[in-house]
Amino acid sequence: MDAETFVQRYRVERRNTDSLKWDALGERFGNPDLLPLWVADTEFRAPEAVLDALTARVRHGAFGYATVPDSYFEAFDAWAAARGQTRVRRERVRFGTGVVSSFYWMISAFTEPGDAVLLTTPVYYPMHSAVRDTGRRLVTSELVRDGAGEYGFDLDGFERAVVDGGVRLWIACSPHNPVGRVWTEDELDAVLGICARHDVLVVADEIHQDILPGTRPFIAMSEVAGGRHRDRVITLSAVSKTFNLAGLVHSHIVIHDEGLRARYDSWARAYVQTEPNILGLTAAEAAWRGGADWLDGFTELLRVNDAGFRARVREVAPTALMPTLEGTYLLWLDLRDYVRPADMRSFLQDTCGLAVDYGEWFSPQAKGFVRFNLATTPAILSQGVEQLVNGLSGLA
Repeated sequence: MDAETFVQRYRVERRNTDSLKWDALGERFGNPDLLPLWVADTEFRAPEAVLDALTARVRHGAFGYATVPDSYFEAFDAWAAARGQTRVRRERVRFGTGVVSSFYWMISAFTEPGDAVLLTTPVYYPMHSAVRDTGRRLVTSELVRDGAGEYGFDLDGFERAVVDGGVRLWIACSPHNPVGRVWTEDELDAVLGICARHDVLVVADEIHQDILPGTRPFIAMSEVAGGRHRDRVITLSAVSKTFNLAGLVHSHIVIHDEGLRARYDSWARAYVQTEPNILGLTAAEAAWRGGADWLDGFTELLRVNDAGFRARVREVAPTALMPTLEGTYLLWLDLRDYVRPADMRSFLQDTCGLAVDYGEWFSPQAKGFVRFNLATTPAILSQGVEQLVNGLSGLA
């Protein structure tokens, strides 16, 4: 499916639908009239297969406690096997209410208050909150950036942070939000090797694993080097980003090691008494079975939006660095050559009329960077980029 067909078939109006992205702008940014290019969801309906399955479930009319059928795990694993993702066995899967909630659960289950938890920054800001809110000690290793704005691991700095900080757990991000990297197998093997040497547990946020507008294939951390690091990796995933299903609050925790599963289950019996969401189960299985063409069209749209955004910004801000978008639908833009970091919020909100995610939310060292959500219609994105370009053109 091409991008134009995808947009015509699936675009939907989200204003005045109790959308966090559109209808909470006054609360979140102080101005309800901003154009939202921030939180990671989209202006597109889910695939027909998902809507049909949910409609059938709703028409059945009973929403009692659910059991998870074998067909769910079969569809889950078939999708994973075709896409380089964490392979699935029923006994290894636990369910969550979202990947963000699972950050809190994993930290609480596998560390103690005061323990050190590592983040490779700049990185998704709810990870920072999860470490601090649970009374753990936040340790960071900043990603390194080359002259073209492309990011990589600082392996020496990573190991130094692990050793000096006494790190017990690393919350990893792959594909990486916000810098858009899809890590190579060699990169992951190297950093996971450091974790093995120092007995660091790895919690891998792989929620963007299906969203690959670049050319590099995704490989799950559990599958690196033939699964060599699998027993220290816990994988967090969901279909929520892939198919715009975040509101169904349904996610996965895949724990490969039997001892870690037993430890988590012991903790969860005391703190996580919840059942899987029947609508989330229904939607996820339907998406895996019938959503591939939808995802192809969505991915093509991201490529079109990404190329158009970059080209237009470079016309007026040629030295604004934007790393290649290998994964996710989130573009990371360095505007420090044009706007003082201290003025960035005023520039984007008051001058440009945009609601975005600010770099300092992801790392104190990233003040002056901005994250834009490209997963919207070309018309909305074009309006947003023109507002940005007009603001930049007015700087003198």
